[in-house]
Amino acid sequence: VRLVESGGGQVQAGGSLRLSCVAFGVSVGHAVMRWYRRAPGKQFEEVALVTTPGKITQYHNAVRDRFVISRDDVKNTVDLQMNNLRPEDTARYYCTADRDSGKYWGQGTEVTVSS
Repeated sequence: VRLVESGGGQVQAGGSLRLSCVAFGVSVGHAVMRWYRRAPGKQFEEVALVTTPGKITQYHNAVRDRFVISRDDVKNTVDLQMNNLRPEDTARYYCTADRDSGKYWGQGTEVTVSS
């Protein structure tokens, strides 16, 4: 299983970024897909998830109404649209896939939001 994130970068507060996670060796439609983040000196924080079956989504309170997680079962990707970014959103963002066989992590993509 391999997860590859992309789309990170530097943006000013109020801006937007779209992160994408491409999955290899696992079907995103058959896994609970999550985005986590880890800010410098802080613990991992679950940002959003999309369930299976169905596409029920859940969000951390800090990003609700600003971030949207979406899953494309044909492209086998999970995206995180991040709007109205804040300096406190600065972190490395990771995509994960939960299957019966275990939890799989990508290498992450860096997001920096300047004030």
